Amino acid sequence: MAFRLKLVPDDTRIDFFRWQWLTFGISAVAMVASVVLVLVMGLNFGIDFKGGTTIRTESPTAFEVSDYRQALGELDLGDVSITEVFDPSFGETKHVAMIRIGTTEETGSVTPEQLNQVEAALHTVDPQVVFAAVESVGPKVSGELIKTAFYAVGAATLGIMAYIWLRFEWQFALGAVIALIHDVLLTVGLFSLFQLRFDLTTIAALLTTLGFSVNDTVVVFDRLRESLIKFKTMPLIDVMNLTVNETLSRTIMTAVTTGVALTAMLIFGGDVIRDFVIAMLWGVVVGCYSTIYVAKNIVLWLGVKRDWSKPDPKEKAPGEDIPAAFRDAP
Repeated sequence: MAFRLKLVPDDTRIDFFRWQWLTFGISAVAMVASVVLVLVMGLNFGIDFKGGTTIRTESPTAFEVSDYRQALGELDLGDVSITEVFDPSFGETKHVAMIRIGTTEETGSVTPEQLNQVEAALHTVDPQVVFAAVESVGPKVSGELIKTAFYAVGAATLGIMAYIWLRFEWQFALGAVIALIHDVLLTVGLFSLFQLRFDLTTIAALLTTLGFSVNDTVVVFDRLRESLIKFKTMPLIDVMNLTVNETLSRTIMTAVTTGVALTAMLIFGGDVIRDFVIAMLWGVVVGCYSTIYVAKNIVLWLGVKRDWSKPDPKEKAPGEDIPAAFRDAP
């Protein structure tokens, strides 16, 4: 006997538009709040965008961040940030720290001589400390990376809009793009709120989130187009409810399986990819939400043409009684 895992019943009749103004209002407030957070708190740019040098140290013995900070404070390096990295995969003999040294007008990054001074200073605190990785980026390169990153996200969004416009209608394209902007803003707002490191890996996560979100949106839109042809006289709001219910199982299953894989990466992947995975996990959640509660709301308000074929006035399409069932659904 075959076993089938069902996260969602086959015949759901959820009225997703019952609280449409509340859900869309929450999304609008969250988007504005994200913009305010970025303007007020800013983003914790990583070494890719800020410029400077990042040093990852490893030691078999425990250490105090204050001791590291005191040892480096005597070197007059300018903006220095030291954080201890915690990870469940680290054993008792692996203690990791991340040291970030900001750019300077003279060199743009830490010179080899300064790097040797940093290593010597840390050895006075912990003779067993080693430099596992050293990354340096100049301010000019970091500025170009910021512009290129924004260009990449913008180009991806415009390309997605053009694709959906050609495949469906302009109303679908506008709804999808607003949903994508919603996903990007909420993800950036999350990074600003918790001051997570924002670097090139985060941009990669944003682009991946855009792909995941638009894939989910296209599946719903494709079924919606089929339903609009099939149910020619059914009100648009009821056709949309029917469509989302028909694709709900696929949406939830895709999100859950993706989330399980990302959760495993978050737990066992280490600190190097943690921010990337957080962005992806959050993107999966807001991507599913925006598909159901943002993109389709925009399409409903704009309306779509329904003249692909002329309906037979004597024929009543099957399922025309569904609207009442949806409106009575909990």
